[in-house]
Amino acid sequence: MGWDAELDELARRRALALGMGGPEKLTRQASHGKLNARERLAALADEGSFAEVGPLAGFGHYDDSGALAGFQPANFLFGTARIDGRPVVLSADDFTVRGGAADASLHRKLVDAERMAAEWRMPMIRMIEGTGGGGSVRTLETMGYTYVPEIPGWEVMVANLGQVPVVALGLGPVAGLGARRLVMAHYSLLVDGLAQMFVAGPPLVAAAGEHRTKEELGGAAIHAGNGAVDDRVATEAEAFARVRRFLSYLPAHVGELPPRGVRDRARKGAEWLADAVPRDPRQLYPVRPIVQALVDRASWFEIGAEWGRGVATGLARIDGWPVAVIASNPESLGGLWTASTARKVERMVDLADTFHLPIIQLVDNPGFMIGRRAEEEATIRFGSRALTAIYQSSVPWATVILRKCYGMAGSGHAPADRLRMRLAWPSGDWGSLPISGGLEAAYRAELEASEDPAAALAAIRARLDAVRSPFRTAEHYGVEDIIDPRETRGRLIDWIGLARRGLVAGAKRRGPRP
Repeated sequence: MGWDAELDELARRRALALGMGGPEKLTRQASHGKLNARERLAALADEGSFAEVGPLAGFGHYDDSGALAGFQPANFLFGTARIDGRPVVLSADDFTVRGGAADASLHRKLVDAERMAAEWRMPMIRMIEGTGGGGSVRTLETMGYTYVPEIPGWEVMVANLGQVPVVALGLGPVAGLGARRLVMAHYSLLVDGLAQMFVAGPPLVAAAGEHRTKEELGGAAIHAGNGAVDDRVATEAEAFARVRRFLSYLPAHVGELPPRGVRDRARKGAEWLADAVPRDPRQLYPVRPIVQALVDRASWFEIGAEWGRGVATGLARIDGWPVAVIASNPESLGGLWTASTARKVERMVDLADTFHLPIIQLVDNPGFMIGRRAEEEATIRFGSRALTAIYQSSVPWATVILRKCYGMAGSGHAPADRLRMRLAWPSGDWGSLPISGGLEAAYRAELEASEDPAAALAAIRARLDAVRSPFRTAEHYGVEDIIDPRETRGRLIDWIGLARRGLVAGAKRRGPRP
């Protein structure tokens, strides 16, 4: 007697699993302009590379004879795949089955996906849509009891932040545990118009007396602007493209060093860099073109452009080698560090240090923001956290001082307790406080005794302008070198070719803070 009956049953169950939430739910998903879970898995993975784990898992319903009468697939799908030839763990929530809620999921699948990434040392990619939390109030009636809240697998998600690259994509409404899974990543994004994120959705918020639409409560613009997610994109296709680019800069796990990309040694320093910084210290200028001129062509991948605007952060390559870039942005409050700017610096430093990316910082930093707003936002605390991250880092560090470098925030231009390379442009201007801001107070007695206070003040300014010359600092080895801006790219190429010899693969003492 053969196994034909069992093989027929296997084929039937596979077909039921592939049906997901059924034709009506799948049609509704498509009508909202969204791919379904299996379409997303196929779109992100290299063609034909996705191998599902647990495809038959779900909830069967049986008749009195014990025969399968109906089947609801689990709404969390995962497996192994390849992205640009590199193995990853790929997961997707199926919104067509109970809106992605946990009462239609099997928590062990979610936990196993995270464990597979950790134990097999592969990047973890989550495509999230739905709540993924404790189900609805109706679930409690079905269970017949309530429970003290806990999050299955949370400890694995925490550990993974220090072990493998984690990427999370919000591809529809995301709430509760789904929202927590989204932000527990090294890189996260929302699709504009399709995806929203909230601690609790509009119905629960309305019960508390606040009436909002999904977009008003937690649209992509809100969270890309406050740093809860790193970016927002226009389409799912753009989201998938960003995943591929982000992963291309990182190793598969912390036990490896980042892979080298295509070299760009033919690119020379741009002539216009000589005049990129205006002579007028109050004149603003864009920093992103400077970044793009220094790194390999088309390698700049900005992260978090809509929040913490005092710096531009991202990944890039120098002579093919991946690096992390932190660049002061004078077009936002002159480059002052606000609380959100400091949080953004901390996040980028943590990412770079975890995955062994040398850090390049371009500095035009007049210090921390001051005033009532700065105090209300606890700027000093978040600024101190950023400085702590900088000093806890162990990767090679190169600093290019473009213009201002002042005060406590300016001290974050590089860790001072180990070797760093600091190059200054002739426009460099630094100190504990800007000289121009304290002349009248510091020289009050001399000015009051002068017959011509205006002339005396001009003479004092002339003396101090000579003292503040960056060349005087270089004489005392207060900065390693002052260079022609057009030499910067070549110097960075030389630096990374040697400094990366100091990179050591392995886990750090602590993982990134989410």
